[in-house]
Amino acid sequence: MNLFKDKLKDILELIVFKHSIFALPFLFVSMIVASVILNNSTWFGFKALFLGVICAISARNFAMAVNRLMDEDIDRDNPRCADRPSVDGRIGKSNILIFIICNAIVFVLSAYFINKLAFALSLPVLFILAIYSAFKRFSSLAHLVLGFCLGLAPIAGSIVVLGKIEIYSVILCLGVTFWTAGFDLLYALQDMEYDKKVGLYSIPAKFGLEATLFISAFCHVLAVLFWLLFVWVAPTGNIAFLGVIISALILFFEHKIVRKNFAKIDKAFFTLNGYLSIVFFIFIWVDLVWK
Repeated sequence: MNLFKDKLKDILELIVFKHSIFALPFLFVSMIVASVILNNSTWFGFKALFLGVICAISARNFAMAVNRLMDEDIDRDNPRCADRPSVDGRIGKSNILIFIICNAIVFVLSAYFINKLAFALSLPVLFILAIYSAFKRFSSLAHLVLGFCLGLAPIAGSIVVLGKIEIYSVILCLGVTFWTAGFDLLYALQDMEYDKKVGLYSIPAKFGLEATLFISAFCHVLAVLFWLLFVWVAPTGNIAFLGVIISALILFFEHKIVRKNFAKIDKAFFTLNGYLSIVFFIFIWVDLVWK
């Protein structure tokens, strides 16, 4: 039993399961908006909930495991990554590969039971999720690619409930893409010197500290603008608008914290962005329920 618990703990550490909180609320935002469009109710049913969550978790497990497998060579010499299960030997490459294959199968099967469009897009989505690790080795666009991977969650929400991609989900996808890219840039500052050393194409390594802070802030401005556009396009009102304003304030404090003390980058990355996604969901949900 203890061996099982230890292995489960290693797997959860491998995929950084606690970071699932970033994308899931935006999946649910999209699903409740789609449900309101479909039947004027925020409840989209247990089937959509179950299959949507299974798809989201298996897709993220797949993406994180692929990232850990492909990055093992560069993580090995990075002091910040030296204690990862994929580096210190707790989980071998063959086991990671099995984990990747199992989650890919779960994702595709779950998509099959959702609808035809979800199934048709399941393999292209897995491909997109897998290319992030490769991008960082030859392009500074890796941060945006990561952002788009999380940005797929709102589009998935529209597909799960409506069986098609609505314009509101595309706008929300763009907001999540720039939001994620912005906070990933701040997080990447921790590895700026190491990335320079090994020749990775991160924006901090290529353009330096001040440029990274500016680009990150610009990404977050774009994120807020797309969220405002989403609120305008979707069937939401003033409460949802207030949620976007509060989200913008959270991002402002995130940048303030990072500029003041780089040692708190991890806190700003996880804590504030975790709060933001939950706050965003709550305000959209309350807005739609209130109406």
